[in-house]
Amino acid sequence: MYKISITGPESTGKSWLAENLAYVFDGEWVSEYAREYLENLQRPYNVDDIVIIARQQRQNEYKLAAKNPHFLFCDTDMLVCKIWCEVKYGFCPQQILDLYMEDDYQLYLLMNIDLPWVNDPLREHPHMRQQLFELYLNALIKDQKPFEVISGLNGQRLTNAVQALIRHFGDASNFLLPQRLDTYKY
Repeated sequence: MYKISITGPESTGKSWLAENLAYVFDGEWVSEYAREYLENLQRPYNVDDIVIIARQQRQNEYKLAAKNPHFLFCDTDMLVCKIWCEVKYGFCPQQILDLYMEDDYQLYLLMNIDLPWVNDPLREHPHMRQQLFELYLNALIKDQKPFEVISGLNGQRLTNAVQALIRHFGDASNFLLPQRLDTYKY
């Protein structure tokens, strides 16, 4: 199984790309648990909530990995939780750092900030997009994680991600359903 992280700043198309890559590769995708959690929270979130989110995100990954798909696309990861805490609170709890050290993604797709910002009540940093992108980029380089930056609008973003997967995994094209590339989900 190839386990791929879709990571990066807010409003860069992570959820859209994870779902569409799963569609064109007939794989599974782990949705972003933070959105579900925060939409149901009846108070402002705190750092303990991010720890809960991180743990549940990982549990959701394990659950879908148990299905043993050829590809598992993870919409967000522990790097997102780590950077979120560092930016919001100036530190990251050890529980999240431990989960980050356990990451076993074969590839990170770092989403570029070339998409227009889409306002959403759960998004917090429209003015920090470049700074956040650099935090992700620097962390992936520093931690020697395999990654590719994914850019492009709409279908080009998906095409660029597919090409990155084929470059990194020699047999990826065996699982690609090309007819689905023409009918990806908007």
